[in-house]
Amino acid sequence: MPVNFAPETMLRILVLLLSTLIGITTARAQAPASIFVEELTWTELRDLVRSGKTTVIVPIGGTEQNGPHMALGKHNRRVQLLSEKIARALGNALVAPVIAYVPEGGTNPPTAHMRYPGTITVPEEAFEKVLESAGRSFELAGFRDIVFLGDHGGYQRAEKAVAARLDREWAATGVRAHAIEEYYHASEAEFPQLLKSKGYPEEEIGTHAGLADTSLMLALDPHLVRTNRLQPGEGVHGDPQHSNPQLGQLGVDLVVTRTVDAIRKAVVRQ
Repeated sequence: MPVNFAPETMLRILVLLLSTLIGITTARAQAPASIFVEELTWTELRDLVRSGKTTVIVPIGGTEQNGPHMALGKHNRRVQLLSEKIARALGNALVAPVIAYVPEGGTNPPTAHMRYPGTITVPEEAFEKVLESAGRSFELAGFRDIVFLGDHGGYQRAEKAVAARLDREWAATGVRAHAIEEYYHASEAEFPQLLKSKGYPEEEIGTHAGLADTSLMLALDPHLVRTNRLQPGEGVHGDPQHSNPQLGQLGVDLVVTRTVDAIRKAVVRQ
């Protein structure tokens, strides 16, 4: 049977429903904007820059083989997630789309990781042009500090050279470009040293898809790791069998701390 409400009760119900709808709409409108550039509208980006978010992190990854147990996009996903943590810790930074196409070796004949299906390479000069163009695009958008974070060892020199060229080009404008080498050093040198201090041998820690590399990925995005295939093998330099997210979190904390400190020092205006 239909329920009949008194007019006063019906009015109260309507007011309550209207208030609830207004509250939901207001909450959505006031939801904090993403720190990822590609998730913002151009007006949201403009307003965030005007409000003081004048640092942009340009994450540089790479698409390459990482053994039978780890996905080809390891570098891309890792640098994206670490960049997010670094940007949030800085408080005044946004994160650009990941640059996933990087120098990985030759194609004729195939060298380095290009010997494995799925690895993607580009010429170094093309890679540098992409970095330069991205930097100029962000300078045009109003950013004052363009920060390159490279997750791969093969292009650290090129990344540094591009930042230096842009810095010279912008010398009179006050805009700066930075290649933060501490980011890569923390994951590739300091984290392995930390693992060695905990008793793990160097041959297990490895330099590619071993204990250190795999543990970092398990801490950040375990979906990219095939835990039923954690073993030494072709394309692996190290031994991932004892990899775990707890060890990886030590590396995550180290990378974020070192990189945040380095960026803060780099962006200080004299």
